Amino acid sequence: MWFRNLQIYRLGDEWRWDAQRLAEKLARGVFQGCGAFDMQSRGWVPPRGEDGELLVTVNRQWLLALGVEQKLLPATVIRQYTQARLDDLETRQGFKPGRVQARDLREQVTAELLPRAFVKRGLVYAWIDPINRWLVVDAASPSKAEEVLDHLKLTLEDLPLRLLRTRTSPSAAMTAWVAGRDAPSRFCIDRDCELRAAGLEKAVVRYVRHALDGREVAEHIASGKTVTRLGITWRDRVSFILTEQLQVKRLAFLDVLKQEAEERTDGGDDLFEANFALMSGELAALLADLTDALDGDAE
Repeated sequence: MWFRNLQIYRLGDEWRWDAQRLAEKLARGVFQGCGAFDMQSRGWVPPRGEDGELLVTVNRQWLLALGVEQKLLPATVIRQYTQARLDDLETRQGFKPGRVQARDLREQVTAELLPRAFVKRGLVYAWIDPINRWLVVDAASPSKAEEVLDHLKLTLEDLPLRLLRTRTSPSAAMTAWVAGRDAPSRFCIDRDCELRAAGLEKAVVRYVRHALDGREVAEHIASGKTVTRLGITWRDRVSFILTEQLQVKRLAFLDVLKQEAEERTDGGDDLFEANFALMSGELAALLADLTDALDGDAE
């Protein structure tokens, strides 16, 4: 349940949902698996992974999960079966099938193969902090986060939300931190970094587990390259990669946090809630510090 990637959004002032009303709305969009002729299905599932509440609430922090089921039917397989049907049709009618016939046969083949397709299932978590007005999706890409947001908007009929934007761009800030060999208070620079040049070629230099305080890195920055990804540790408790798009990647909660959760509970659901309470508390503080380090919310 510990998040690995963060797509970060701010709830608008129009957000007025409370936990009970939100849970009632989620219950109307419970996940149903793909039918015989469905390519994809989405719906809300219990975050704990078992039958139960669709919205976990701990310390006024909310956790929900979107279940996604998708049938895998490669285009190459559809083309192969369709071409066989087209060849047979051409033999029987004595001339090459037209575009309309080919389209109809492709649709027929797709419908016949769908019930036999493999099914891929996935789960995407979202954390809502109504106090500090954060909505964060545990997704590696914006497109995956948009699946959750689109379905939440469909469920609620309205979703006042925007991407987090800061007054100083992450790239400009990270470049200054590396050039000055110093990070803002509560942060320290790790040993992973990506720099990219301007211009048409956009040359990229990557450092992995490499000291960043050497002359070589300084020369890259002096030549005009900017930092687009940077490894950072916050308060010796959470490490991550910050990107130029203000995404948090490879989020890792250090062992001390997980030990704290285990010490609070004997396991089971209590451990799940303890993990979520610790994670949400740490992330709320981390996001506040990160926003301050980038000179505040641009909105």
